[in-house]
Amino acid sequence: MGRLVLGFCLIGWLTGCGRSLPPFEPPMQRAPFQQVRATAYTHSERDHWKYGRRSALGTPLRAGEMNSAAADWSRWPAGTVFRVMETGQLYQVDDYGWALSGTNTIDLYKPDRSQMNAWGVRRVNLQILHWGDPRESWRVLYPRREHKHVARMLKQMR
Repeated sequence: MGRLVLGFCLIGWLTGCGRSLPPFEPPMQRAPFQQVRATAYTHSERDHWKYGRRSALGTPLRAGEMNSAAADWSRWPAGTVFRVMETGQLYQVDDYGWALSGTNTIDLYKPDRSQMNAWGVRRVNLQILHWGDPRESWRVLYPRREHKHVARMLKQMR
């Protein structure tokens, strides 16, 4: 019996069912310029394997002239375009993640682990060039509402 319980606990841990959401941070005020915590991610991280090089919108993750970014869609709706002032790079929010829900952190897509690790964690200044559509974000998120992090974003969008 102990092995069975241990097995269920392990499955729950691996699938994220037992994970706690990150601590909630009060949302930042919507403004054309913001200072945020910026992390980086790549498609080869374990928690992205099942999605491959695809964003939450189902589009290819981008690195180049326009880059993909992940964020809490209740704060930066899908389609939000911004410039990282320190680098001049342009990003569009097309992804979200468990660790971003309820936070003022934006995750910048990098095409490989070395670039992801080189970025690390930084505080950066953003210039918001275009706010995304909260209705489109809701349309994409609502069918996924059984996931805790998605439910948290939907609750904040109401």
